[in-house]
Amino acid sequence: MPLYEHVFIARQDLSNAQAEGLVEHFGAVLADNGGKVIGQEYWGLKTMAYKINKNRKGHYAFLKTDAPAPAVQEMERLMRLHDDVMRVLTIKVNAHEDGLSVQMKKREERGERR
Repeated sequence: MPLYEHVFIARQDLSNAQAEGLVEHFGAVLADNGGKVIGQEYWGLKTMAYKINKNRKGHYAFLKTDAPAPAVQEMERLMRLHDDVMRVLTIKVNAHEDGLSVQMKKREERGERR
């Protein structure tokens, strides 16, 4: 099956638990349609470069998946219909990188400096 990476931004007024719940929910949608989530990361509440729907911040989440195209299309459709999700980006990749994403590595480096 093809490999995909998904990033989505949720509204800033959600709690961290609710934002992480969205990651679980969309992972379950993917699993119900024949795909599987290989890895998931919650990047936290970040300031955006410009306002989206009158929000200056957003909860960022990242998913690594192995799923057929119809499963990905269904998950994207549900993400775009969900009121709490502001933006969605899906990229098809040849192979997933091992370990943490660049965003999570930045957070670890920042923790060591303090």
